[in-house]
Formats: sequence, structure tokens, C-alpha cells
Amino acid sequence: MSERAGGLFDLRGKLAMVSGGGHGLGLDIASALAGAGCDVVITSRFLEKAGEVAAGLRSRHGVRTLGLALDQRDPVRVAECFSEVAAWVRETGQGRLDILVNNAGGGASSGPTNFFERRAEDIEEMISVNLTGMIFCCQQAARIMAGQGSGKIINISSVAALVGRGRQLYHDTGLAEQAVDYAAAKAGVLGLTRDLAAVLSPHNVQVNAISPGGFEKNQPPAFIAGYSALTMQGRMGQLGSDIQGAALFLASAASDYVTGQNLVVDGGFSAVK
Repeated sequence: MSERAGGLFDLRGKLAMVSGGGHGLGLDIASALAGAGCDVVITSRFLEKAGEVAAGLRSRHGVRTLGLALDQRDPVRVAECFSEVAAWVRETGQGRLDILVNNAGGGASSGPTNFFERRAEDIEEMISVNLTGMIFCCQQAARIMAGQGSGKIINISSVAALVGRGRQLYHDTGLAEQAVDYAAAKAGVLGLTRDLAAVLSPHNVQVNAISPGGFEKNQPPAFIAGYSALTMQGRMGQLGSDIQGAALFLASAASDYVTGQNLVVDGGFSAVK
């Protein structure tokens, strides 16, 4: 890599906050940022998990880390969490909050996922976890970043926001289907991303989204095979690698002239007709 290219992706001296960073795609993204020299705040609903991941990143990459408990559905706790980050920055000379990765959320539901049987409380919970809580986090970060005149916000959406997904593969393989309101929430994330980019552009803050396709996470083998057959690259996404380059690009100086965009990381799934 040339010196110029290396500089574009160098995050030394930067601080990122990754919500839902305790596992899965959030952990992959946090690891990529830490590997580029970025100090990282990890949030999880479970404080012990956030602390364990933060300690692991600190040990592997030699960066400064902090683990915090966060349920982003609670706006009071969101505000407290960002205040705790600010206090940590002051105490440690950490710098300032440069990057927010809004990853917390998910498609799991405690209730029935079939649309005809979906309960009102399940729908409200899904929207709260995947969209409303993200707005709370964006608001807190936007206040900080607008004040300092720079920043990056990366919102994690989903290929579910882009295409209607046939349910037969789920039914044939015994896997619970994702609810329609999950797709609605993730489509809302894309609207949030575009409009917030317009609001924050005068403050030199870039706001973008990543829409992952299906990633392999111990699904039934028949589901993995069926999903892979629907994907141009013939496979599902792999944890530990496939999301990391996209996140590093949008978190770094390499994307300083990119805002209001959605980077689809799905192996071509959404492009198949």
C-alpha cells in the first residue's frame, strides 16, 4: 500500500463509538477500526460483555478502549452514555468523538414473525430497537460533531430495506422469517441517513449507511445453501472479514467526499433479478 493510501485509512488518534459492538457485525467493525489504530468505545446491553470486548481489543491492538452498557431504546440512558464518553475523553486526554457506528439492533423477535399474526407490541419493539434508538444516538453524536466541526456517522441498515424477500426458503428450512416491520425499520434507517447527511454537511460531518446482506451465523445448512444460490457470489457473508473494509472506508478520510450514501455489502444478492 502506498504511503498516501495508508494515510487515508489511518485512524490513529481517532475515537469511535460502536453500538452493539459485543458480537457479530458490530464486533467485526470495532476490530477493523481498532486495527487501523482507532481508540474504541464499545456499547452493549450487557456491561460485562462490553467490558470483555473492550479489553480484548485493547490487548490485541494496543488502543485505548472503554466498555459501556447501553439500551438505546432509552433516550435518558443514551444521553448518559454519551456524557460518560465525554467524561472519559476529558479524564484520559483521549481527544474527541470522531466516529459513531450505529450497529445495535437486530431482527430477532420474541413474538410471531408472520405478518398476519404480528402483535402491536412486537412491531413497536422492533421499530424502537432498530430505528428510534438509532435516532437518539445520532442526535447525541450530531451535537458533539457539529460543535467540533467534523465527524463520521455510519448507520447499519440491511438488504431488507432494498428488496422484498421471498419467505419460502425460511419455511422450507425451518428458520424463523424476519418480520416485515424489520424491513420497515431498516428502510427508515436509510431515510434517516440521507436527511441527516443534509443537516450535518454544513458542519463537515459525513453520514452514510451500510446495508449488509445475509451473513452466515450458524443457520441450518439448507438455508445457507439456498441463500447462497440466490447470491451472485454464491455464498453468504462471512464474519471476521466481509463487513470490515466497508466500515473502515466510511470511517476514514478516504470517504471525506462521500455522504448520504448507502454501501450495500451483500455479494450481489439485491442485484439479482
